Amino acid sequence: MQNGTSGNYRWIIVILLFTATTINYLDRQIIGLLKPILEKEFVWTETDFARIVMAFTAAYAVGLLLFGWLIDKIGTKTGYSITIIFWSVAGMLHAVARSAFGFGLARVGLGLGEAGNYPAAVKTVAEWFPKKERALATGLFNAGTSIGVVVALLLVPWILSYYGWQEVFWITGALGFVWLVFWLIYYDIPSKQKRLSAEELHYITSGQEQDEKEAEKQPVQWIKLFTFPQTWAYITGKGLIDPIYWFFLFWLPSYFASTFNLDLKKPSLELMLIYTATTVGSIGGGYLSSWLIKKGWPTLKARKTVLLAFAFLELSVILIQFAGNVWAAVGLISLAVALHQAWATNVFTLPSDLFPKQAVSSVVGIGGMAGAVGGILFPILIGSLLDTYKAAGNLAGGYNIIFTICGCTYLVAWLIIHLLTKTAKVVELEELR
Repeated sequence: MQNGTSGNYRWIIVILLFTATTINYLDRQIIGLLKPILEKEFVWTETDFARIVMAFTAAYAVGLLLFGWLIDKIGTKTGYSITIIFWSVAGMLHAVARSAFGFGLARVGLGLGEAGNYPAAVKTVAEWFPKKERALATGLFNAGTSIGVVVALLLVPWILSYYGWQEVFWITGALGFVWLVFWLIYYDIPSKQKRLSAEELHYITSGQEQDEKEAEKQPVQWIKLFTFPQTWAYITGKGLIDPIYWFFLFWLPSYFASTFNLDLKKPSLELMLIYTATTVGSIGGGYLSSWLIKKGWPTLKARKTVLLAFAFLELSVILIQFAGNVWAAVGLISLAVALHQAWATNVFTLPSDLFPKQAVSSVVGIGGMAGAVGGILFPILIGSLLDTYKAAGNLAGGYNIIFTICGCTYLVAWLIIHLLTKTAKVVELEELR
């Protein structure tokens, strides 16, 4: 990854972001994997567990706004440190919870803290990469979402084989503090990073908006972000599409159990393959738009072109209803989640493409909150459809409608994004003051 520079230090920063994102998704998956054990020990109902999940999602939505604003104010090094300490402590506190209410409180803390990961990571990419490499860098760190899920599927059973469920929370929560040591040692903004060669620094900062020291003197008025169509384009991309990934994340196990009699008490090769496919999509999607930009395409045109291509390809998820066996379904859903992550990677770069670095974290937080709110509302529709069709003895019909909705939503989102950014330009810092 030389790209004509005399150093690759910026890719070390991507490794840090990837590792943090992996830990982030590992920590959030723990309670779902421990659900059978915790239900038995604390006599939870399904409603109890649903409220615990809702507590996390609601806190996550609020946290995206708060940490998006805070990280733009205090910077990435301090902001990322605070957010990972916050969520790691909250993750470990699950070990001392003794009721559904106690776990709900721990999930609130986890949701608030974990919300800071993406605003901090995307802002870091904006600071450390020229526009032509940002999508690839984003795709690389975003691959941590799927790796975190796979690590959880492997790590939790291993810890349980030696210890109890409490130790699962203690050990996984402590991983954030290990990461923090490396972050504090190896991270700083490019202009202050002594390990960075002069040539690589020039490569990174060429074409970027302003010198960091000058930018610190010009605070951004957060509320003004809502007056720009560029912000609403990002809100659309997150608000309509993020809920689909939540569906893939939380309903796929029960879909396979009900449709193909998959035994969820054993390690599932099918689910591991599906979640691993998201890594391919995340990196591949980022590479494609970055490749087009290096070929001379305008940045926004490259992003929207690949988004449109992925939106059309995502229609293939509708074909799942015709899958005749479990492996055909695995293949189609693997393609669907890979395309989703390819889409998500390019949407994540829009704030750094369309806004100055000083506003990127705030825009990411706003869009992320829209995605989290959608993640609360979409399950209401899912539950209603599945209950209705289950009562009629046709649960598969409910899933077929949901897959059809998912497949078509990407094109709707792309059309709105396109119209909102048809004449868009990069927002100037002075416009936000």
